[in-house]
Amino acid sequence: MLIGVVLPWGIFLKASSEIREGEGFPGDQWTLQWLHTRATPALDQLFLLLTRLGGPPVMATLAGLIASLLIWRRQRRHAWFFSVAVGGAAALNIVAKLLLGRVRPALWVSLAPETTPSFPSGHAMGSAALVLTLGLLLARSRWRGLLWGLGALFVLGVGVSRLYLGVHYPSDVLAGWIASVGWVSGVHLLFSPYLRELEQLIHPRHHSLRP
Repeated sequence: MLIGVVLPWGIFLKASSEIREGEGFPGDQWTLQWLHTRATPALDQLFLLLTRLGGPPVMATLAGLIASLLIWRRQRRHAWFFSVAVGGAAALNIVAKLLLGRVRPALWVSLAPETTPSFPSGHAMGSAALVLTLGLLLARSRWRGLLWGLGALFVLGVGVSRLYLGVHYPSDVLAGWIASVGWVSGVHLLFSPYLRELEQLIHPRHHSLRP
């Protein structure tokens, strides 16, 4: 787990240093232009939907519901872990955007224009943090493979939607994913001694039958 903290943060800090120096990344503009040449009305609607689902209002509402459910089930330690991991990722994203101040791409008029700084992508970081944290909480579920698969597809879809709409560079999205891995892994490492009763969340009846 430690390498899941150190390696992502090393990559993220290196990328941040490049951004502060005003340097771009190979393939950033080319990738956006390639995607834009393949735009269709159907894809417009699909990626607008995905970008809305991965946006702050939906993510914050979903995170609040999950945290409330954990508290209602008396899983307060899990609720703390979930809240710090997901909420902390959102706060970290805001701070990074303000410190780095990367200007958004302006290659065409976007269907969903943005005015805030670009690096790292908040949609990519927020969706990845929520899926990663929920995946760790549900690590003992019999459905974990399906859940991880669907979660990964959702995170990927949200990230691609930001590129398709022309409001982020690929490096913004990758940085958001990498920062989420580093942050959530670090929070999990700190909370792991207190997260031994995960099975009760998935199998409450089985857990209650134990002596």
